Amino acid sequence: MNGRGRRGRRDDLPVRAEVNVTSLIDIAFTLLVIFIITAPMLQGGIEVKVPEADVPPLTSREDPIIVSIDERGRVFLGQTEVAPEEVATSLPQLLRAANARMVYIKGDSVAHYGRVLDVIATVAQVEGITYGLVAEPRPRRTGRR
Repeated sequence: MNGRGRRGRRDDLPVRAEVNVTSLIDIAFTLLVIFIITAPMLQGGIEVKVPEADVPPLTSREDPIIVSIDERGRVFLGQTEVAPEEVATSLPQLLRAANARMVYIKGDSVAHYGRVLDVIATVAQVEGITYGLVAEPRPRRTGRR
């Protein structure tokens, strides 16, 4: 024996400083897919198809409360469905709890006009708030008239 035993053979192996990034890429793509799926869910309110109009984009420094009316006439405060007659009592409580002063009303373009108007009237009666109606910006036309 040469006296080195096993240790001598291990010292003869070349040192390889490589990083296997395959699993890191897999994790990154998994997180990307998760974010792509959950990002639309992070929007406030319920998904409704609001009508198009010539409106500027919404800008607000504070988090508004969103009141939505879907195509079937159901009313939602944020993500929670409420009876239309309960909006008058639930909205002020929600505004106090969230310390909010802005309410956006999102009415589906095919919702019954009377239901949307009832909600607007109810929101307008709450003192100390500002409210607005949400619309989808109309695409700009390019070219000649």
